[in-house]
Amino acid sequence: DEFISSPPRKTVRFGGTLTEILLKYEKGDTTDFELLKHQLSDPDIKDAQIINWLHEFRASVVYLTKELEQLVNILLKLPWLRRSREVVEEYLGFLGNLVSAQTVHLRPCLRMIVSQFVPPRITIREDDVDISDSDDDDENISENFDTCHRALQTVARYVPSTPQFLMPILVDFFPFINKSERTLECYVHNLLRVTVYLPTLRLQILELIIEKLLKLDVSTPQQDIEDAEEAANNCASEEKSTEEGLFDMEEDEDRKGNKVVSPNIERMAHPLAERLDILMTILFSYIRDVCHVDGKLDINNTKDLYRDLVSVFDKLILPTHASCHVQYFMFYICSFKLGLAEAFLDHLWKKLQDPNNPSVIRQTAGSYIGSFLARAKFIPIVTVKACLDLLVNWLHKYIDNQDKGANAYCDVALHGPFYSTCQAVFYTLIFRHKQLLDGNLRKGLSYLQSLNFERIVMCQLNPLKICIPSVVNLFAAITRKYQLVFCYTIIERNNRQFIPVVRSGTGGDLVQTCTNPLDSFFPFDPYILKRSKKTIDPMYQFWEELSAEDLENLKKPIKKGTSEDEDDDFLKGETPQNDGVVEIAPNSYESNTRSPVSSIGSPADCYVPYPP
Repeated sequence: DEFISSPPRKTVRFGGTLTEILLKYEKGDTTDFELLKHQLSDPDIKDAQIINWLHEFRASVVYLTKELEQLVNILLKLPWLRRSREVVEEYLGFLGNLVSAQTVHLRPCLRMIVSQFVPPRITIREDDVDISDSDDDDENISENFDTCHRALQTVARYVPSTPQFLMPILVDFFPFINKSERTLECYVHNLLRVTVYLPTLRLQILELIIEKLLKLDVSTPQQDIEDAEEAANNCASEEKSTEEGLFDMEEDEDRKGNKVVSPNIERMAHPLAERLDILMTILFSYIRDVCHVDGKLDINNTKDLYRDLVSVFDKLILPTHASCHVQYFMFYICSFKLGLAEAFLDHLWKKLQDPNNPSVIRQTAGSYIGSFLARAKFIPIVTVKACLDLLVNWLHKYIDNQDKGANAYCDVALHGPFYSTCQAVFYTLIFRHKQLLDGNLRKGLSYLQSLNFERIVMCQLNPLKICIPSVVNLFAAITRKYQLVFCYTIIERNNRQFIPVVRSGTGGDLVQTCTNPLDSFFPFDPYILKRSKKTIDPMYQFWEELSAEDLENLKKPIKKGTSEDEDDDFLKGETPQNDGVVEIAPNSYESNTRSPVSSIGSPADCYVPYPP
């Protein structure tokens, strides 16, 4: 019985050995060659047959020239991964022999390996429709990926130029964002594994991954994510109230399969946000694992990775307006060591003050500085003060150069970096003023007075008119409380100066100007992806709601507009876009309209939280 059931050790031969078949083919006799191709393409081919053929092919790779590309492609399509260990080892040996003897087949070999970086496709039948999806239940998927990486390392060992041929293939095979979460997860994970043994590709692979994440991020506005979560929670609540007492536990379990999303489950309701969340979790894990060896921070590894990430940040993140989550990879790596955070701040500072950089890049650098100083718990107050000193001194020098010149008037186009820096300073003060004054109030006040905010606020460039109203109002309240500068006279004067403007594209209708002329945003606004936020939250400074005492002290001589629903952030309405047309009352400066969908960190119908 064992003899009958065991596969034959020898395959059926057509016209002699493999070498003879190939020589016949060269002379024009294709009969045996076609039979050979047919055997190799047989879906029921046995392990022993594969091993025997591969053994012969390894000895005959010299004949596998460009003319036999069709035969090589059939060999590369052999189902070798999900076979016995003997088949896998023989196939790896064949790949090594093939690429070392015939480098013309390097690209097809690499494409075959990279194509295995995602789970195999299976066909699922739903409602009489065949749906192709990834096989998430494949128990051997992890082992198969390990084998793929062994194959890639084997090829790279024989052909030193592998990396330059591999990178375009990695780009080509990157799955579309509408593929299953599992497919994207596996591919990104495998790309990051490649960087471990092909370190020369790390920068390019990180660029590729972050570019794809960025596309996911900007196509998934924060408002859309929050709306989807709210809808899912409402749906779950309705289902629960309707079904309560009607179904037993087993039936409830069955209903979970009908896509009823529970607010307790860590899945994101928005499908693109779910993909982004999974991929950001992988990226954070990669950063942690590269930087830590045996649980301890490895300074050299961390510095090398930091340089690569900063390079990607400059190339992709900084020029991208209003991304929500992807930029947090810099936030995370900077949390490992204060020196990295200071290096990042210094990098942004150089971008900001360099007049050779485009104005929009300088303004974005200013937004990153302000948001980073305000939100990063791991930045000590001494570093905050050092940064404020740099920023404020630069502002004063800018005023010295501009205040009496021909351009000494309020104009975003002329002075964008100046206004962005002002907003960064104001924003930092709002979040950090308690720490700046903590311990020794007199010393803290003396420091704040030395910054001479009054000169900045009163200058001809009029930053209070340009900065986001929610920032201006809280800055005004805080500086008034500590008698640093009185801003409300200027705010009221600015409000009176707002006059209707004609926008040609609207047929001559009168419309009001927007409340965000800088078109600025705060890149480290609250992170809302459920899984990956667990990595960020412990080091993140949330907005602390003002206490009753604070509200009592922060008296406002302008019309009241206190938000009734202050969530995490005082700046829930902080970044209306430039196309958000807002009608402004003559005696107030409140941004109390719905922000556009593309606005980051700006839910609907939000109000600037004035103190009562």
